[in-house]
Amino acid sequence: MEGMEQWKDQLEQLKIQLEPWKIQLEQWLHQAIEYLDQIPPIQLYAAIAVLFISTLLLFSIRLFKRTKSNTIVLTGLSGSGKTVLFYVLRDGSSHQGTVTSMEPNEGTFVLNSESNKGKIKSIHLVDVPGHSRLRPKLDEFLPQAAGIVFVVDAVEFLPSCPSVSEYLYDILTKASVVKKKIPVLICCNKSDKVTAHTKEFIRKQIEKEIEKLRASRSAISAADISNDVTLGVSGEVFSFTQCRNAVTVADASGLKGEVAQVEQFIREHVKP
Repeated sequence: MEGMEQWKDQLEQLKIQLEPWKIQLEQWLHQAIEYLDQIPPIQLYAAIAVLFISTLLLFSIRLFKRTKSNTIVLTGLSGSGKTVLFYVLRDGSSHQGTVTSMEPNEGTFVLNSESNKGKIKSIHLVDVPGHSRLRPKLDEFLPQAAGIVFVVDAVEFLPSCPSVSEYLYDILTKASVVKKKIPVLICCNKSDKVTAHTKEFIRKQIEKEIEKLRASRSAISAADISNDVTLGVSGEVFSFTQCRNAVTVADASGLKGEVAQVEQFIREHVKP
């Protein structure tokens, strides 16, 4: 009982000590109410609206900065040279060529050409296997991609053109790509070879093949392509300029280390 009485005494002393603060708080609250009563309702509502919009804008900017992706996806048919490009971008070495990848290669690093430039933002580079059975893995990385590098073998292009165009068509009609307007770079690899086709020729041939695909796939029921987005403009011959996301074409040579245009594309979409 004695302990209980001491506890009550301490509580009463605390109440006495807090009483001046309570009185002061009540005075401040009363003054605030009087001040607000003097402000015209229109001005008060406008001030609340400005405060709300400013808070929302600040939150949106911070959220955007947090979710800004640094992921670049390398994809294309098997044998196009994706993995060589991966290693050249990472450490400047082609590793004397590579074998066909059966699993994605991933790495977070500063581009080799920027390794001596001080504090530079790293990129997350993903090399997705081009084998048809492994392409579903691409869907795991596209939602967080800041850009897609679609690699084409510029030497063996003509025989593979239908397959290249169909794969690219599938990428360009994916909702995850179109809705986020993920930019695509068609990288014409092995362009240093004498027998390599020019990037202009490759672009035009792919556009022609995609036009054929548009015509053939338009007959497919909507239920079968429910996840796809219509590509191009109805009634017009297809060109990449009609895509909702930017599509550009560049030359490169992984084995020669000539990847400047690929690096430029990456840095346009993953800021240093």
